[in-house]
Amino acid sequence: MPRFLIEVPHAPTQAACDQAIKVFMDTGSHFFVNADWGCEDGVHKAWFIVDIESKEAARQILPPLFRDKASIIKLRKYSMADVPDIQSGRIR
Repeated sequence: MPRFLIEVPHAPTQAACDQAIKVFMDTGSHFFVNADWGCEDGVHKAWFIVDIESKEAARQILPPLFRDKASIIKLRKYSMADVPDIQSGRIR
């Protein structure tokens, strides 16, 4: 199954941080409850990784308040067996 990194930004205010954390926690979703947050270092975003069918499916699991702002990135791990394909330009 495809794996996606979801990055969800919010405004750099205490109220926005509080609201984002509350919305995520209120969903009760395992993904959201275990999100990583950058607020304490001045990066007002949450990140989590999901195994789900598609980018659109990943977007739909987000609370509606954050769907339009989220970045969803498909992830892939490479192995040494992939090196010849990488060097030849066959992997994109």
